[in-house]
Amino acid sequence: MPLYGNYPAQRIADGPHDVAPSDPGAGRFLRDARIGDGFLHPYASNYTFVVELELEGKSGFGVYKPRLGEAPLRDFPDGTLFRRELAAYELSVALGWGLIPPTVERGGEGGEGSLQLYVPHEPDSHFFSLRDERGEECLRLAVFDVIANNADRKGGHCFVGPDGRVWAVDNGLTFHAEPKLRTVVWDYSGRRAPDALLADAARVAGDLPAALHALLAPEETDALAARLRAFLADPELPSPRSRRDIPWPLL
Repeated sequence: MPLYGNYPAQRIADGPHDVAPSDPGAGRFLRDARIGDGFLHPYASNYTFVVELELEGKSGFGVYKPRLGEAPLRDFPDGTLFRRELAAYELSVALGWGLIPPTVERGGEGGEGSLQLYVPHEPDSHFFSLRDERGEECLRLAVFDVIANNADRKGGHCFVGPDGRVWAVDNGLTFHAEPKLRTVVWDYSGRRAPDALLADAARVAGDLPAALHALLAPEETDALAARLRAFLADPELPSPRSRRDIPWPLL
């Protein structure tokens, strides 16, 4: 696998993308597919590879984030970001919100890591182009990020896929035990979360999935449960406390 090959952006965008993120078999595709050539993403802050996938005549791409490619951070434990990507997917599944593309743990040439289905999208599809026409879906994303304690939600981390759904990626800086919410999605500050989303959150708060306990440290699952309870008690979307609560660059 030529991990340092030139990044073929147009070829990746053109596909094939035979497996959609909403396909019930997407998880199996990621777990069992043969991993072919991989290409280092030129704009990722950690080592992130887009890899070719093939299984039983179906082809696509995945985003492979190996643990060994994670840059050390001052405030997140070393080697845990790929597990947070996995945990974000598991939380989205538990809530029933379908926000995060299918993500599994896989070993590759870079060692253990996360493998997420690559979802093609138009370059101009991002939060700032979606918030007016897809406001309810963006509000759901804002609630998700409050619950997951997302420390780095940029505008380019969400977009519309070919299936017409809004998807959110780059969820590695999540689930810290301390408050870390840092996002561009502040448009809903002061708005009460809809009852349907609160019902989903209440269901998860009553029984955190075992997968989250397996992926996160005990203090992080305790903090997640506490955030769920606090949000259910006061379901108003928060406001930024300072300019540091807004990431840069915005996209």
